[in-house]
Amino acid sequence: MRSPVRKVLGGAIAVVACSALLPSLPAQAAASQLTVDLATGTGALRYGATGFLYGLGDEGIPNETMLAALKPQVTAQKAPDGLQHPNGDALKIAPMFKRTGGRDIQIYMQDVYQQWPYENNGIADYLAKVDTMTRKVVADPYRSSYVYVPFNEPDQIWYAGNLAGLETDWKTVVQKIRSIDSTARIAGPNFSSYRSADLRSFLTYAKANGVLPDVMTWHELGNDFYSSWQDHYNDYRSIETSVGVSARPITINEYGRSSGDLGVPGNLVQYVAKFENSKVDGCLAYWTTAGGLNDLVTHNNQATGGWWLYKWYGELTGNTVAVTPPSASGSLQGLAALDTGKHQARVVFGGNNPATGTYDTNVVVKGIAAIGSTVHATVWGVDNSGLNASSGPYVVKEGDYSAANGQITVPLTGLKGQSAYQIIVTPNSDLTAASANRYEAEYAALGGTAKVTYGGNTGYSGTYFVEGYGASTTASTRFVVTVPSDGYYNLSLRYAAGPYTGAPADRSIRLRLNGSDLTTVTLPGTADWNTWKTATTKVYLPAGISRVEYNAYASDDRDAVNLDYLDVAASTGAVTAYEGEGSGNTLSGTAVVVNDSAASGGKYVGWIGAGAANTLRFNGVNVAAAGRYRMIVGYANGELGAGATNYNSNIVDRYAQISVNGGAAKKVFFRNTLGWSNYWTTVVDVDLAAGANTITFGNSSSGYAPNIDRIHIAAPTA
Repeated sequence: MRSPVRKVLGGAIAVVACSALLPSLPAQAAASQLTVDLATGTGALRYGATGFLYGLGDEGIPNETMLAALKPQVTAQKAPDGLQHPNGDALKIAPMFKRTGGRDIQIYMQDVYQQWPYENNGIADYLAKVDTMTRKVVADPYRSSYVYVPFNEPDQIWYAGNLAGLETDWKTVVQKIRSIDSTARIAGPNFSSYRSADLRSFLTYAKANGVLPDVMTWHELGNDFYSSWQDHYNDYRSIETSVGVSARPITINEYGRSSGDLGVPGNLVQYVAKFENSKVDGCLAYWTTAGGLNDLVTHNNQATGGWWLYKWYGELTGNTVAVTPPSASGSLQGLAALDTGKHQARVVFGGNNPATGTYDTNVVVKGIAAIGSTVHATVWGVDNSGLNASSGPYVVKEGDYSAANGQITVPLTGLKGQSAYQIIVTPNSDLTAASANRYEAEYAALGGTAKVTYGGNTGYSGTYFVEGYGASTTASTRFVVTVPSDGYYNLSLRYAAGPYTGAPADRSIRLRLNGSDLTTVTLPGTADWNTWKTATTKVYLPAGISRVEYNAYASDDRDAVNLDYLDVAASTGAVTAYEGEGSGNTLSGTAVVVNDSAASGGKYVGWIGAGAANTLRFNGVNVAAAGRYRMIVGYANGELGAGATNYNSNIVDRYAQISVNGGAAKKVFFRNTLGWSNYWTTVVDVDLAAGANTITFGNSSSGYAPNIDRIHIAAPTA
């Protein structure tokens, strides 16, 4: 986490270029070899590496879509009402985390203290705080999802050189927690690094005193992870066996070095591969700012290069299979999964020569008979973008391969060390080339009865299509798309809707956007199942990532269709702007117009909130018809708050209470923009009446709303 002996980042919000601490190849090195064996299964996918320390800030920070697309498992957050950070309270982020499918929320209980290292006011002071926190957890509706972490890096904080003291206080605190919460799951000891002898002593003591942790935790924040992870894992399991303790789930609840790892796909893939291979959980370390999924997210809804790696990871289906890297302790690592039902194998890899330069490698896929005697392989790459938004994956190469001795070799040259790569292997059924601008349905996440069969149809794009919508109310095809800016985009869905017993000639399908139903799309019938048409829906999308789903929805077969692909293209549509400083608006209390050349029109409205009387009301917000609209709020928020004073910038995600036509206020958090003259946008849904409307921004608490520059109003579909 944040050891005093490690160099801290102060207020800098940057990802440093990767150091040369990892092995690099000579300029003319021969191609290495990464081997994937589809015939050797290694178990169910755990997705355990997709975890975060303080990665979630407040409700909606980051945007829920950014989290849901990654299939998150574990997050570690501050204590209820803790003082360590202005945001990230475990109990407050729980609803969003659980909505997105998250499993466990670890509570860093010592974060109840404000300073780093934590103030040591004695065990009696801490026990009183533990009592209060535990009672809050017991009363919370998500009680079963929480895991208590009583101590954080105790080998450096409170108990440096005093393992016996830690063991005694561990017993006292664990007994206190369990006296209040009989179902408590407790994690520890949470050492700052792997400490073999101390772990042996700790487990021996904990077993003898009936206070064994339910989850074993330690941190992997040093260079030794790359060469020694497997040794750490194997040694710990051997300690359990020798001490007579049943195997505990393991969570490495802080991983990644203080510079060069966060956000860098080619480095992060090594953690993902090794943690998934060992079937443990892991949380990305907190080295910059809270609430951005540890440098996977920028501007709250835009993906860095690292985000795409975890998105690929979350889209693996089936079971993992054996992967043999060139060297167990080397920098080139990978993981792979085979989905026999979908007839697809996916390989995610990277991490060679990470600082500069390129490298060559041969990816050998054995056991290829699971897919076919000849197969098609498409190779995708995603580059490091630092803290800037990534343009997304690109096609590296694709081709058809015939098996020899049950295997194929995909030779790759000029790969980038800081990039990550994905290979999708399918039957040799491709009809068109892959494109980064086209989202093929057969590569999308499928739900319900939706399936890919690789049959004898013709006329499709890519390697096949998705079927299974006939006689179904559950079929779903879920695309994850990215766009560079807020605005209208044409979502063009290519489909077939041939004759189907009991179905009407013309069909329809339900379009869902970012977790909410948007509209029903009409799909005129096609002459047969090898004839394809395109239906286009113009939709307002926020800059960055969106989840676009096409779902079966009817009890009859009006939605019996096959889906081929989705194209997304910029379009135009009516968007109306209203400046915060507009003369028709009403400013109440302390709200005031302020000059700032960086703002639209050179002005914004500030000092909104810190009391119910201080508001900005937009008057005359006109729409032709009643309904739900997208309100794009341009704002700035550079506030820093209280918390640990010698570590990262403690950004505050201000919120506004937004009321339409005097109705009930909606609380909306706004991601910190890292500067008062940095104007970002957040999209908020508002329900408007036909004609003129009022929209009021306020904050009745002691805190302020963000500075408001302007709003835009756009219909969800045009």
